[in-house]
Amino acid sequence: MSGHSKWANIKHKKEATDKKKGQAFSRLAKEIMVATKQGGKDPASNIKLRMALASAKASNMPRENIERAIKKGAGELGDVAYEEITYEGYGPAGTAFVVECLTENRNRTIGDVRMTFDRNGGNLAASGAVSWMFQRKAHFIVEGENADEDKLMELTLEAGAEDITAEDGIAEIWAAPEAFADIAKALEDAGIECSEAKLTRKPENTVGINELGKAQQVLRLVERLEELDDVQAVYSNENIASEVLDEIDAQG
Repeated sequence: MSGHSKWANIKHKKEATDKKKGQAFSRLAKEIMVATKQGGKDPASNIKLRMALASAKASNMPRENIERAIKKGAGELGDVAYEEITYEGYGPAGTAFVVECLTENRNRTIGDVRMTFDRNGGNLAASGAVSWMFQRKAHFIVEGENADEDKLMELTLEAGAEDITAEDGIAEIWAAPEAFADIAKALEDAGIECSEAKLTRKPENTVGINELGKAQQVLRLVERLEELDDVQAVYSNENIASEVLDEIDAQG
């Protein structure tokens, strides 16, 4: 697929995420709670919490929401009993899916995830079936005047950035997971805000989709999975042609 298609996919995913801010805050709060429970409330010594806080800041999560999540995770406002579970599956057009969940009821969650796959042209797969297709990566998106490849390279290469690309006012920074905190700090020290900063799963190979119907089916499965309360993140390897995305957006 063309580079233009890549950036169209990034923009489409960002716009879809921006429409679900309330749901995003709920997921971030869960991440902060679990990180705090596992490693304590001091981000200086708890890298998982530090990463969750960086993601919350990039999403403009209100400070009071963050503080409440930390207190809950520390046991100051009741116990937190979330369990981390990852499911894998296949979607329409041969796409691969990894679904990360935080839940206090494993049976409910797997039932909801399986039913969502079944009803939207996919199927749940065994553990390890598709996760090998994705690499764990630190991922940052910078927009606007600071989305300059040379500038960002100068700021983040020493912090561990592996790949930096910029086009159409959007820059992406990719790095190993362990470089997340250093890159986040380098950008913060330079006064550069990120519109996204998180650990993600990057597909090593993508499935090109040029048919409107297939694209709609894949996006519908992504959306239905993301609507589940226990789902934290959905990763898939579709690469939809930019003209198809334009047609979908035009249809509303």
